[in-house]
Amino acid sequence: MKKTKLDERFFESTRGRVIGLLRGKSGTVNELAERLDLTDNAVRAHLLSLERDGLIRQSGVQRGPRKPHYSYELTPEAEQLFPKAYDALLNQLITTLKGRLQPAALEDVLREVGRSLAAGHSSDQSPVDLNERLQNALEVLKTLGGAPSVERENGKLFIRSVACPLSAAVVEHPEVCGLAEELVSAIVCVEVREHCDRGESPKCCFELKNTE
Repeated sequence: MKKTKLDERFFESTRGRVIGLLRGKSGTVNELAERLDLTDNAVRAHLLSLERDGLIRQSGVQRGPRKPHYSYELTPEAEQLFPKAYDALLNQLITTLKGRLQPAALEDVLREVGRSLAAGHSSDQSPVDLNERLQNALEVLKTLGGAPSVERENGKLFIRSVACPLSAAVVEHPEVCGLAEELVSAIVCVEVREHCDRGESPKCCFELKNTE
């Protein structure tokens, strides 16, 4: 998938270059300073900012001639900054399925995928308490790349996410929201209806039915 302009600007910045240098390996302040042609203090400032944002973490200590040097590595969250080939693959897969399946059959396939994903994140026995099931749903959506929260509005219960885990596909293929709807429904064990925003920056919205 082609990078957005925001991605390009980030990776051209000093913080972005630090992220790039640490991808797949660890590095110390001295090593990064040498690669970036910066002072140690300047690198430390960038590392502190990235650590505060949850993008890097200390990974160990390397012995030095005078004092030990801390090494740093990327967190799993930082990996989400890099373009993923599966975004393009997902779009192409759905395009191909659309060419071979009727709309109802495509919906059935996507919903089956949603149920399978839910089963892969479920234990042998689902929690009895709805709040526990909601927390399970939030954790699964976070794992997939969402940023979900539970909200009550006019007596109704919603799961909303400002980051859509399927954003690479939903603008072109809105049918994939049915997959997410089925996933959430299977985890919380109640009927769910999606009211997602499929604009330029897709946002998830799932209304939980019959939760009284």
